[in-house]
Amino acid sequence: MELCRTRHNSKERRLEPQVTIGLLTDASGFPLKVTAFEGNKAETKTMIPVLEDFMAAHQLKDITIVADAGMVSDANRKAIQSARLSYIIGEKLPEVPYPIRKWIEDNPGKAPENGMILSWPVYEGPAGQRRTSLIYYQYREARAKRTLRGIDQQVAKAKKAVAGKAPVKRNRFVGIEGERRFLKEEIEQKARDLAGWKAYITNLTPEKASADYVIGAYHQLWHIEKAFRMSKHDLAARPVFHRQKDSIDAHLSIVTAALAVAQRLETITGWSRKKFITTTRRYREVTLEINGHQITAETDLPEDLTAAINAIHSNSKPD
Repeated sequence: MELCRTRHNSKERRLEPQVTIGLLTDASGFPLKVTAFEGNKAETKTMIPVLEDFMAAHQLKDITIVADAGMVSDANRKAIQSARLSYIIGEKLPEVPYPIRKWIEDNPGKAPENGMILSWPVYEGPAGQRRTSLIYYQYREARAKRTLRGIDQQVAKAKKAVAGKAPVKRNRFVGIEGERRFLKEEIEQKARDLAGWKAYITNLTPEKASADYVIGAYHQLWHIEKAFRMSKHDLAARPVFHRQKDSIDAHLSIVTAALAVAQRLETITGWSRKKFITTTRRYREVTLEINGHQITAETDLPEDLTAAINAIHSNSKPD
């Protein structure tokens, strides 16, 4: 079989051959499909093949893709549009967009209300085939406080560097021209203007999905991130020591099945995976055979664990 492991740059600076894994889940983090790619395949190029394979297998005409901006390259966005699929994607804000800048100009010295949402249409595609998308800009007070606190710390360090009281390290607010150091005030102001704002772009119409729905769907991504962390660490999905593609696929299938069981147990019991494992592992049942007689030794289970196990059994019975 074709080898799947390939030497390539690793985020963790590993030197061993590696594989790239694409995990597709539903909104709750329940695994739907896992696919292994060669280790030198970029993460941004794994999304479309996994989606197309899943849709073909289940005869789906449309799905809504929810993803972070880091996973959606320009090629991915074009492929999603060409396939006429729905999407909700976190948008990066390298500059202050017009709706936010206009609000700031119209409300000098004021802070936006917590939860304020601004919308702006975006027209994509060539003339005659343009598609309309919507960008929602949401302001969160807590997010603004965290960002502004970080900006204040960076600016304080930048001022020390400009004054020659601290070494010049990576700091976006420090400018260098020859021997001169200066504070990038325009960059600082832009960062402060964007503090608290987050952008979400979607091709779903307001009739199909409200702004609250779009933003809420995006914020469910933590379920997927949690599922991926668990599959990597708790279920020992890696390192992958296998070399043959069939063996790698079998390993990932077992991990995915375990992840599905763990997700199901969480849903039924309401317990976290860690709590369920650490609680149940303390209890054992031992059967001894003495002179032809079997004796079972067991420890009484606490009430909450008994209730959790009963819930699992009652949900495991066929209808």
